[in-house]
Amino acid sequence: MATSRAHVVKKFCNAEEGILSYVRSLTSSYNTSNESSVVSASVIMFVLVGLSFNLNLFSRFSGISATLDPKVRLFLSSSFSLFLPVMSYLFSESKNAGSAAQDTTTGDLSLPAGMILIWMLLVELLRKKVEEVRMHGYSCSIQRAGRVVWLGSLVFFNIQRVGRKAVFGVLWVLCATKVVQRIAFTEIGKRSYAYGKNTRLITSYMSQIMQQDVSSQQDQHGSPSTDVYVEHCMVASGNHGGGGEAMLKRCKLVIMGEEDLVIQPSPDGYYLKNVSPDDTVATVGKIWQHACCTNLDQGPRLKRLCLSFALFKLLRRRFEHLPLSDAETRECRGLLFNGIYSDRTEGAAEALFQMMNDEVKFLCEYYHSVIPVVLASPFFFLANYFLLPVVVLGLCILTVILCGYGDASFAFAHIRTDNYTFSSDIVSSTMCLLFQALIWRPAFFTLMNFFITFLLFVIFFFEEIWEFIVFLFSDWFMVSVLCNFVAKPQWQSSPTYSGVVYSFLWVQSKMSQPTISFKQFSLLNLRWPLVLSIPSIFSLLLRTAPVPNKAKHFIVESLVAHCCDGAPLSNGKSALADRPDLLAACKSKSIVEVILTWHIATALLEACPPHRNQSKDSHTVATSLSRYCAYLVAFHPDLLPENPDNTERVFEAAKAELKRTLGCASYYLSCWCWRVDQIRKVAEATTMTEWKEGEVVLNGARLGNLLKEEALRDSGVQWEQTWKLLADLWTELIVYIAPSSKEDHVMGHESLLVQGGEFITMLWALTTHTGITRPENY
Repeated sequence: MATSRAHVVKKFCNAEEGILSYVRSLTSSYNTSNESSVVSASVIMFVLVGLSFNLNLFSRFSGISATLDPKVRLFLSSSFSLFLPVMSYLFSESKNAGSAAQDTTTGDLSLPAGMILIWMLLVELLRKKVEEVRMHGYSCSIQRAGRVVWLGSLVFFNIQRVGRKAVFGVLWVLCATKVVQRIAFTEIGKRSYAYGKNTRLITSYMSQIMQQDVSSQQDQHGSPSTDVYVEHCMVASGNHGGGGEAMLKRCKLVIMGEEDLVIQPSPDGYYLKNVSPDDTVATVGKIWQHACCTNLDQGPRLKRLCLSFALFKLLRRRFEHLPLSDAETRECRGLLFNGIYSDRTEGAAEALFQMMNDEVKFLCEYYHSVIPVVLASPFFFLANYFLLPVVVLGLCILTVILCGYGDASFAFAHIRTDNYTFSSDIVSSTMCLLFQALIWRPAFFTLMNFFITFLLFVIFFFEEIWEFIVFLFSDWFMVSVLCNFVAKPQWQSSPTYSGVVYSFLWVQSKMSQPTISFKQFSLLNLRWPLVLSIPSIFSLLLRTAPVPNKAKHFIVESLVAHCCDGAPLSNGKSALADRPDLLAACKSKSIVEVILTWHIATALLEACPPHRNQSKDSHTVATSLSRYCAYLVAFHPDLLPENPDNTERVFEAAKAELKRTLGCASYYLSCWCWRVDQIRKVAEATTMTEWKEGEVVLNGARLGNLLKEEALRDSGVQWEQTWKLLADLWTELIVYIAPSSKEDHVMGHESLLVQGGEFITMLWALTTHTGITRPENY
């Protein structure tokens, strides 16, 4: 073994070739008194790089997304914020303590100090990957510019050797370019009618086309149509007649290009040109009429994606405190319920919810994207990912020349001689350093620091490649390519452009779409009493389940029914119209008490053995919606239609009641089945002549026993009907809590966009577009 090791060391550390002497020179600076600062910097960087490698690198394989998980972004941004001052201190310590190891003729930095400076530059490059691309405000850019100026002073005032200064200067130029790039993104977004000023422009555009529609109706019929629900009741009665497709082909909702319509600002918005078939404005009708959107395998999905983008522009105004008119909601109601959902099938309901999911995704990426997908267009793609790198390369070459005092050949020659990495056989040096690290501590620190630097470069290059891939395959770029192709005849007449566009859209259509899911929480869950004091941590442990297609169908059917008959939304009473014996469970003025009461009753019935003839559809809809509503009560009280403080009070009271019912030990340690049996027995042993307000556990248990008795009556004949009743009730409840026009609820939905949004946000968007409201004094 010893002979073999000596042979390997001799092979890679041949003294005659100077490798061993080179390695000893490389590690000489680690023999000085700056060992504590070297160790501290190495340990900090090793931990930071390890966590970044796992959180920022591997998490990106979960899906193609322009947003980063908020917990990952919070950790990395906080770590990077603390990194610069800490590393600046360690850099100063290493620089001063390593003066004995510096080149006395040039006074250049020691290797540890130079390594720390490289880390600072690379981390500053990676910081951009976790910062949001904002369309307004310069605070983050100004802070980052200050950091880059500080790093520039460290580079150009502390490094004397031409070759080293050139390498560090190139890294600094990349950092400075990223800052300028972000400032340019902000400036474009702030000044552009397509981004920062888009909400007021869309308001003016919608007002203009609504007036044109009214004028057209007056010309044809003598007076504008005032019946809000006529078209939707046609849907309910089955009179489709292909009207949905024709309506979508006539739709003038703008997708892209509305900035070309602006003539000049007006006191209440903008004066705009009229949309014509020959302009470059892409509307929903133009997309629906074009052949390229039907020749692809997933052409309908692409068309619906464009409609989602148009709806996203309308909904953005709610987050920027601009109202939606009644005429707009009538238009959107017709498009969604009489167009997309014209055949009233389960597949149509799924397509409608996929549209709402795409719309919420557009909102999430507009406000919280770390990649500039918002600016996506063929021109931006060419400028940002092809022309800009050429410009940056020229700046890097210019920097190298300036570091060589204007002599290019002198500067490039010294890059090899003045940098350890380029001045010898990198493979032999690394292997020699590896074997020396086993027996020599300075070699170990040198090897570990080289490894950290290598990982930083790997992460940086991976993030650059990943940004390119995400941008290229983002929905924003897909919509932009499709709209440009449809709105510009010169693209369609070119075989090259047409071939590229068709190929791109075909690849995009083959990509899998994310499943719409929601969290599932049970009040009787085993783990929740132990850790519910930290909701954000506990929510990570909750099961996430796909939203059942039947639940989507039931919800849309309920919304369409409310549009047709004009009946107000209720907290479940309309589903119990034929069951006066159960109406008492919905009498509370607190929607939270109603939710928790029916949630416990549903959980108790769920614990019963399933009947052999049971259909799973109603059972799945009722249990999944029940658990999701309980999740909203526990974790998002600000999204429910009552005072969040009251929601928390009712929920805390329910926890306390459950603890009294089970006993302290059982409350924390019992299993779920035992809890269900114990609660059911307590309810059976308690005589109640009426429902007690505030005691949701006991009321829910009593209600659960009533439902169980009914379901098992006549050998289980009523089992399916009982679960159908629960499915209808939970559908009514989720529809009841979804709509809201209050600003605090709107801001609650906006705050969730950073986490990717919630299922209730999709329902809120759908009810907002269709004008469905909840009675405030119900």
